[in-house]
Amino acid sequence: MSQKNREGRRSARERLREQREKDRARDKRKRVFGVVGAVVTVLAVAAGVGMYASKTDKDTGKSGSTMEPPRGAVGKGHLVIASGKATAASTLTVYEDFRCPGCKQFEDVFRKTVHELQDDGRMKVRYHLVTIIDGNLGGTGSLRAANAAACAQDAGKFRAYHDVLYRNQPEETHDAYAKNAKLIKLAAKVPGLVTPVFRKCVEDGRHDSWVKKSAADFTHSGYASTPTVLLNGKSVYGDPNKPLSPNKLKRMVRAAAQG
Repeated sequence: MSQKNREGRRSARERLREQREKDRARDKRKRVFGVVGAVVTVLAVAAGVGMYASKTDKDTGKSGSTMEPPRGAVGKGHLVIASGKATAASTLTVYEDFRCPGCKQFEDVFRKTVHELQDDGRMKVRYHLVTIIDGNLGGTGSLRAANAAACAQDAGKFRAYHDVLYRNQPEETHDAYAKNAKLIKLAAKVPGLVTPVFRKCVEDGRHDSWVKKSAADFTHSGYASTPTVLLNGKSVYGDPNKPLSPNKLKRMVRAAAQG
């Protein structure tokens, strides 16, 4: 075989080898780009889902996730439910828990007198709803009942529903108020309260975060138990050496009005 032919065959083999190497390199690049493209696509889809989920949570406004005071709430942070005429000379401040037996005792003894003083325009009441029994005994009845009461406030029926809850208060260790169905059933005792709006407010826990904020505020108030009752900023209930009676409350309100 001539030298020329041998060189020609070698050149052909080299060209073939070079072409095969180029083909392998091209195939490798395709595989790499394919994997990268797939990863990018997955990440993009995941990001899209995350953005959608985030947007959905924000747009739907999951109840209880942000603090929503009930209608007409007053005071610092809108943590107080006001009852009675704003122009009344005296203010009764009550920190209460719907599961608290002591709170029921106060309500049973003073309910008629408080309503009378309110209706006469001599005294307004500022209610702070707290969850001390949930914290002491466990459960969620204090929270659920307070949320339902805030929903009643939205409907303009807080006082009537407030009284129904205390009249029907379960045993302290029986967390019956943890059930929204129970709270809605009791609401039927207040004419016109049970509506689709009220029911949804209770079931969604619309004011849960507001109740929790009110309860947290109580822990920093300097008071340690419920009920805590103040008349014009001064504690007037719970001291066995200075017992409060309905008639004494009336006299104190009368004296405050006279200056």
